[in-house]
Amino acid sequence: MAHPRTRTLNGRGDEVSPLDKRIIEHLQEDGRKPFTQIATALGVSEAAVRARTNRMVERGILQIVGVTDPLRLGFQQVAMIGIKCEANKLMQVADRLAEFPEVDYVVITAGSYDILIETVSEDNEALLRFLAERLRAIDGVRETETFVYLRMVKQTYQWGTR
Repeated sequence: MAHPRTRTLNGRGDEVSPLDKRIIEHLQEDGRKPFTQIATALGVSEAAVRARTNRMVERGILQIVGVTDPLRLGFQQVAMIGIKCEANKLMQVADRLAEFPEVDYVVITAGSYDILIETVSEDNEALLRFLAERLRAIDGVRETETFVYLRMVKQTYQWGTR
């Protein structure tokens, strides 16, 4: 009998089986769904669902979190910021940006910008302070461009299972 193919993620040999993907689909639908319900829907034991979920969490494949809309929580300014860095300071800049509480997303990119970050600020003044006093003060930051979010049209976390 042929074994189902698995996908290796992130180059570390973490494999995600077809059953793992189906468990992930259920948790993406509702992260609070009881393992017993998932098990019943998938025709496996609750212990299998629990063990597989715990393994994926421990290996960093899966996170189960509550996702919020910052604008509905009273934050008035969300922005994506493109950053150009001195080449020899790229990693230090990225690490420094990851330390700021108002930064919720940091990626090193290929293209027009070296780094993209997403920030969540209480208001325009807080965003201005972040840009002028904190971001521009990081050694190695050469240039920035800020894209202020006017409306979130789509945000999804349902990828990688199909």
